[in-house]
Amino acid sequence: MQTALCNLLNILDLKKIEENYFQGESPKEDRQRVFGGQVAGQALVAAGRTVYKGTVHSLHAYFLRPGDPAIPILYQVDRIRDGSSFTTRRVVAYQHGKAIFNLSASFHIAEQGIAHQPSMPVVPSPQELPTFEERMAPWVNNAPTKRQEWINQPKPIDQRFVEPLGTVSWTDNKIPIQRVWMKADGALPDDPLIHACVVVYASDMSLLNSAIVPHGLSWDQDNVMAASLDHAMWFHRSFRADEWFLYDQESPNAFGARALARGHIFSENGDLIVSVVQEGLIRTI
Repeated sequence: MQTALCNLLNILDLKKIEENYFQGESPKEDRQRVFGGQVAGQALVAAGRTVYKGTVHSLHAYFLRPGDPAIPILYQVDRIRDGSSFTTRRVVAYQHGKAIFNLSASFHIAEQGIAHQPSMPVVPSPQELPTFEERMAPWVNNAPTKRQEWINQPKPIDQRFVEPLGTVSWTDNKIPIQRVWMKADGALPDDPLIHACVVVYASDMSLLNSAIVPHGLSWDQDNVMAASLDHAMWFHRSFRADEWFLYDQESPNAFGARALARGHIFSENGDLIVSVVQEGLIRTI
């Protein structure tokens, strides 16, 4: 297992404080705030640690305040319902005595039923696409020092973007789209909760790019302020996060300093495994 992925699993391995209370740490990185995918993944771990049957099928979350990466995060789990087929949990994350994040998650025992799904887009395979380091190589030397350090540090998620750097594709009705292959950079344990939490972490890594890139904006610009506001995911089929999955993303609307982005996540064999919707705050100062 790569060191970066091992570090991610350590971050997701919450410390149990007492019944229904867990503590999470942040990586020792130079960040102004906690990465949204981290707090969402940790909150799902906290919820899942109190569930004894079923796997997560949906989550809905709100980012309430920026997280402080210098101190631990306290996760409080509310065991709202334990049903025969569905189990529901509510998790609130606290720092400095205030809520920074709220998550509701539902777990479902596997059943048989009707089935349909959209087709996976036809794109190059991940092996045909440049690694993240290769993609950024022509640009990295001109980036600010902190950005260079972030680009060059090992990452727990292997990303292979279909579109060239700084570009998106477009649908026939003028909706910008971005597609990226992802997988954990190493083998994961067999626990389905771990695979779900790793995908939750990865799902927040590039989704809002589909909203800012069409406007010639990037995260490096001093006049751009962006943050996730909410995040929703539906888990449709079983999967492994250490196998390639295609994150097909689009942004159907941006207005009033908010942008909506949504994504379909497909396994390499074409199964739709997860759907994602996120609204983000995007201000140009």
